[in-house]
Amino acid sequence: MLMKKILIIEDEKDMVTGLKFNLEARDYAVVAAFDGEAGYQMALSEKPDLVILDLMLPKLNGYDVCKLLKKEIPDLPIIMLTAKSQEAEIVTGLELGADDYITKPFSVLELLARISALFRRVKPDSGTCDVHRLGDLEINFKKYCARKKGISLKLSPREYELLRCFIGRQGEIVSREELLKQIWGYDSYPDTRTVDAHIAKLRHKIEDNPEEPKLIVTVHGIGYKFL
Repeated sequence: MLMKKILIIEDEKDMVTGLKFNLEARDYAVVAAFDGEAGYQMALSEKPDLVILDLMLPKLNGYDVCKLLKKEIPDLPIIMLTAKSQEAEIVTGLELGADDYITKPFSVLELLARISALFRRVKPDSGTCDVHRLGDLEINFKKYCARKKGISLKLSPREYELLRCFIGRQGEIVSREELLKQIWGYDSYPDTRTVDAHIAKLRHKIEDNPEEPKLIVTVHGIGYKFL
């Protein structure tokens, strides 16, 4: 099995040293950059399997790096590091395509668990129908493309995974914990806000009125139901 390569883009050199030590101890190959511009260029040249990306970076901030990388390499998993715990910061990162986030200070073990979870992405079930039509929404899981009212939608791989899960359990209540386990691969559930932020973003793409959703309905205190 080839060794997974992780790129760390972080300007705190002591943190990079610690992360590099812990990741290499678990048989990951690690490269690092200390500013946004260098990190972006290194991502293109080194072709990492995953990026750990700080938000507050010199030369090019984490938001811009994330946006550029997701444009160039849409399937590249990105975990954002942030010293800010405000929901708006988290949602902004997810809207730009980040797959997960972790707030400083954080446990190295938690970060390692999240990295492992991203590498255990849900794979398409070969027995599942590839194309689904739901009113004016059409989703093709084989080609990873979607259209609403004939207009192409830009969905992330994780949003396709969420839709595949919901369609497979249409009409059932799916808890946040179940989604974290199936889509994110978490065996423990440190923060269900990750699910809520992704659902909010997905609703803005597939619902006629995201404020009054008709497809992905919240079941308060439990999770979501796909109608």
